[in-house]
Amino acid sequence: MVVSETETRAPTSEVQAGTGAAAVVQRAELAGSSICENQCRPSGSEPLPKGIVQDKSNFEMEPLGGNPERRAAAAARPTKSLLAIPVGIKQKAVVDKLVSKFPGDRFTVMLFHYDGEIDRWRELGWSDRAIHVAAKDQTKWWFGKRFLHPDMVAEYEYIFLWDEDIEVDGFDPIRYLRLVRRERLEISQPALDHRSQIHHRLTLRARKGQVHRRFYKTRGGGRCDDNSTGPPCTGWVEMMVPVFSRAAWRCAWHMIQNDLIYAWGLDFKLGYCAGGDRRLAVGIVDSEYVLHRGIPTLGDGGGKPAAKRSSTTTKAATDRLAVRQRSYTELQIFNRRWKAAAEGDVCWTDPYP
Repeated sequence: MVVSETETRAPTSEVQAGTGAAAVVQRAELAGSSICENQCRPSGSEPLPKGIVQDKSNFEMEPLGGNPERRAAAAARPTKSLLAIPVGIKQKAVVDKLVSKFPGDRFTVMLFHYDGEIDRWRELGWSDRAIHVAAKDQTKWWFGKRFLHPDMVAEYEYIFLWDEDIEVDGFDPIRYLRLVRRERLEISQPALDHRSQIHHRLTLRARKGQVHRRFYKTRGGGRCDDNSTGPPCTGWVEMMVPVFSRAAWRCAWHMIQNDLIYAWGLDFKLGYCAGGDRRLAVGIVDSEYVLHRGIPTLGDGGGKPAAKRSSTTTKAATDRLAVRQRSYTELQIFNRRWKAAAEGDVCWTDPYP
């Protein structure tokens, strides 16, 4: 048998220089070869030796003492997911109940404090293990774009990017993820209890089964049937309790626009990030469901009871109207940008024309 030079050459990832004088010659030869030219290195790391580069991170806290390598080798911790929530202090009790449902050994918690208040959360038992980020009057998607870069969350299996006004009496996150894995859902959400504020029937909890991926509407306009191939009939989740696989989030993060802080319109395009047929890889989990309270916290005094904000009712209403108006404006802008991008990219083919 004749063995060619190509067959005997070590793969690029296995090519290493030795030591001593021979290594100097070997390094010089490799440096000018196609092996080194074709190496893919993270942008900005080119001046560094490849082995020292760590291009991903996480939100796990490290102790101030001890040997980190020895501790890492000894730790056989389970794969974790990330729960990230925008919060205001007035929803503290609801958020406490929500976060307490997520076991600390399986979930890292990150709170986005849109009212700037952090100290009054310290009394909660889980607060010290949570990551706290504060920025006044910013939205979930503003925080997500800036603090959940895909390389920062790459170690987490799933990313829960939830609103704060969610009741979880009928929800278990461990059972939920078990179903998501079994059903191979890249993008999902728990179904909404019938008492929730329902905007789209697809998200309403089905009476039978554990998971559904479409709903049927046979009367009126906008019908949904077995021939429907896209949102809001199938391949779609709403934006209050989405759950992304790490691959789906990497795609979705790139689609979030820096200046469009409400992300209206993004939900109708998330199916492009499902890594396959959105009719199969996007779904609603019925057996693990939540109640969406629909409290308008942004531009409405942080969800204060009406009796306690009578003196600021006019301003709150004005602010809330401004939020609504900007949301609709952002929807138009996003759709315009999507259309322009789709028409301008000659190398991209729309899988859902």
